[in-house]
Amino acid sequence: AMAHGPGRCRCCGAGAEAAERGAAWALYLRIDRQRLQCLNERREGSGALVFRAWEERGDRAQFVESDDDEELLFNIPFTGSVKLKGVLVMGEDDGTHPAEMRLFRNIPQMSFDDTGREAEQTFSLNRDPLGELEYPTKIARFSNVYHLSMHFPKNFGAETTKIFYIGLKGEWTEAHRHEVTICSYEASANPADHRLEQISPQTHFIS
Repeated sequence: AMAHGPGRCRCCGAGAEAAERGAAWALYLRIDRQRLQCLNERREGSGALVFRAWEERGDRAQFVESDDDEELLFNIPFTGSVKLKGVLVMGEDDGTHPAEMRLFRNIPQMSFDDTGREAEQTFSLNRDPLGELEYPTKIARFSNVYHLSMHFPKNFGAETTKIFYIGLKGEWTEAHRHEVTICSYEASANPADHRLEQISPQTHFIS
């Protein structure tokens, strides 16, 4: 049997580093997949496939491609509150790779009509066929995200946009249900409190 020299330590180090890196990109586990939407996807349900384990980012069989034009819009609800720290977008090394990414927070069911508003943060993207480029977010703007919308308005010149993998890096905390607060108002005997019943839970989040 071959004796393991110092090379063995290097392997172990690389393995641990990869595992740690994979764990950092584990927010895909916190996505509410039943309610995840991708608008303008050519194949129904394909948008959900790009959110997967960091180690599986090289799987070229799983991708989303836009349909009518180059735009794609993802509505990503989380199962709790997320502090988003970074994003990774992997595509082909050609014109189908998205060239710009715009992030919006806490606007459920966003449509292309809503993308005219100002984004929380906009990124110029570089072609990243290997999934190596991390785009750090302005954490103060993304510290309490229960719903993330990602708009890809254009690519590098192709008719359609193709994305193989989207990595989301950050921290997750369990949701504090706002419904509970509303129930406690309803249980109170003061009639003035009953006006609050008309306020929907979403109202808290409109900035």
